[in-house]
Amino acid sequence: MSGAADASLVIEGLVAGYAGRRVLDHVTLPPLAAGTVTMLVGPNGAGKSTLLRSVARLLPAEGTAWLGAVDLLRMPPRAHAATVAFMPQSLPQGVHLTVFEALLSAMNASADSAVFGASRESQERVVALLDRVGIRDYAHRPLDELSGGERQLASLAQTLVRDPRVLLLDEPTSALDLRHQVSVMSLVRSLADEGRIVIVVAHDLNLAARWAEALVVLRGGRLVAAGTPADALTPAVLAEAYGVSARVEHCSRGQAHVLVDGLVDSERMEEASWAATR
Repeated sequence: MSGAADASLVIEGLVAGYAGRRVLDHVTLPPLAAGTVTMLVGPNGAGKSTLLRSVARLLPAEGTAWLGAVDLLRMPPRAHAATVAFMPQSLPQGVHLTVFEALLSAMNASADSAVFGASRESQERVVALLDRVGIRDYAHRPLDELSGGERQLASLAQTLVRDPRVLLLDEPTSALDLRHQVSVMSLVRSLADEGRIVIVVAHDLNLAARWAEALVVLRGGRLVAAGTPADALTPAVLAEAYGVSARVEHCSRGQAHVLVDGLVDSERMEEASWAATR
């Protein structure tokens, strides 16, 4: 976390899609500050993963993603790979490397591979990562023998190999039990506290409200709301984004909880959309 590590990420006019089908339609977000966790939420097909993949340069995209004075969408590939790391929803199948070997390979492919190679120092860094993510116990198990949750944790460890400034996580808790959800989100929180910009796709609104400083609500490739959980999770926003009638209540610790009462009809959704944009 050196240099302009405190720079915000400013995404403006982002347009992206697949095979001629536009998914993101000129999405502009408020600045995403270093040291914060931002959760992307919204219904299926809203464009959450597409937004992450665009910033990760896995999809061609129009618009800009400024990190300080540098546009992530146009910086040299090697510099981008050293700055931004992307964790997909799942690792590819049929990978016969062990967890340790996969992390070591990822480290050797990083910008400092000429320094580390297969050295003892690089191996020690891999062990430290395994410890930090909490997966040292199955370091020597093949990736294709791991459970879905274990594979997600291994994927998270791979994402951290290059010590990125911008961390993009696509549903990192979707296959995890409650204990591991808390463990992973605690780790995500600590990674942000070290000065990173962390953007996470999530479907669990209560988890998002618990762990994020900011929420971005998408629907149909457009921004519905953005702000603190209190500002972005309102009955009107939930009706517009999800088509549900919902309440937002707070527990004894002041944390927001979304309670869904039912569906809203199309006429009420139009009213909610109008109210949410006022």
